[in-house]
Amino acid sequence: MAHRRQALSRRHFLKGTGASIALPLLGAMTPTLGARAAEAARPISRFVAICGGLGFHTPFLFPETTGRDYELTQYLGRIAEHREHFTVFSGLSHPEQNGNNGHASALTWLTSAQRPGLPGFRNTISLDQLMANHLGGVTRLPYLCLANDGGSLSWTSNGINIPSQSSPAKLFKTLFVAGTEKEIANQMRDLRRGRSILDAVSDDARRLDKSLGRSDQHKLDEYFTAIRDLEQRIGQSESWTQRPKPVVDYEPPQDVADRYDIIAKQRLMYDMMLLALQTDSTRVITLSLGGMNAVPSNIPGVKTDWHNLSHHGKDEEKIAELRLIEEAEFDAFNRFLGQLRSVEENGRTLLDNTAVLFGSNLGNASAHDWRNLPIILAGGGYRHGSYVAHDAKDNTPLANLFVSLAQRMGIETDRFGSSTAESVQGLETV
Repeated sequence: MAHRRQALSRRHFLKGTGASIALPLLGAMTPTLGARAAEAARPISRFVAICGGLGFHTPFLFPETTGRDYELTQYLGRIAEHREHFTVFSGLSHPEQNGNNGHASALTWLTSAQRPGLPGFRNTISLDQLMANHLGGVTRLPYLCLANDGGSLSWTSNGINIPSQSSPAKLFKTLFVAGTEKEIANQMRDLRRGRSILDAVSDDARRLDKSLGRSDQHKLDEYFTAIRDLEQRIGQSESWTQRPKPVVDYEPPQDVADRYDIIAKQRLMYDMMLLALQTDSTRVITLSLGGMNAVPSNIPGVKTDWHNLSHHGKDEEKIAELRLIEEAEFDAFNRFLGQLRSVEENGRTLLDNTAVLFGSNLGNASAHDWRNLPIILAGGGYRHGSYVAHDAKDNTPLANLFVSLAQRMGIETDRFGSSTAESVQGLETV
């Protein structure tokens, strides 16, 4: 006898769970923050990724000659005091980054997925999330996804974009301000409620599994994977919620009131990142520097909106203004590197233990060109001090660098995304 399969109602599937399930929201319940007893016997590996979505004018960044004796460019001169602690790369990119708009490659800077935003596109896990999943609950927060404009660089294994935190004040409170007994009890109740919802959904899904076709079973398997990940993180959060948060010598900050003061916002977020790393509240951080269709404030000489300047069309006056903005960004980055170097940790500096990836998803923002990306790698225990130029036309996959960075965090893998090798020329450990 033929069996007629009725259309499956998602509302019916969720009936009885007591809530509408949205996995990203449940995942947001799990991040908690704080410090754990340091593993004093060996260095702690950390990772930070910082992306400027409007690019950096590469003629002011890439030197004329390669090797250790390169002459400092306008932008590299702003971070010259750390010259022996960073490497400059050109000729790196992800393949097939033509997307549904000129800035679509921002979606895939840390994933290397192809054809961003076009029909059928589905993103893959970002490098930071691969690391966070590997580390598990070793820190109170498995990762920090930060932004100055609401954007996000982080993606789950199911290709879901992770919401970012843009408020340094809220971030500081989450990191370092202890909750009252009532607040802690409420948080524990919410975590347990989240676990009970997941239990109910899991039971319903397992009963449903037998009646589904192969395609739907595959989707349901992905759903189970997400549930297992959430269950694990909820368990970790229950443990961390009842532990005291670290105490830091830093006044609780107020968010920058001027929404156009991009440099003040970057500096304050860098301060929060330093505190989070220094207290071992997390070991994985992403930061989207963002961009805007407005004139940045408090940068003398800038009178044109930032996005317009990034599309300068080789207009010398626009390039001169753009240089002022980007030099200020490099000044803020220079300060952050100095802060990392000033912190000693088990006979090394915090920068020695932290691989800092700084760059952009656009090699030429004026033309929306995603090739030949500006990439700087600082710290992390690598041998630095050089400019390494890969082929500017036949680029090396940026994901090759990602494989090495993942391995550095203890992940046993020989590939990531579009990688073709386990490293890139010019990347050496000390």
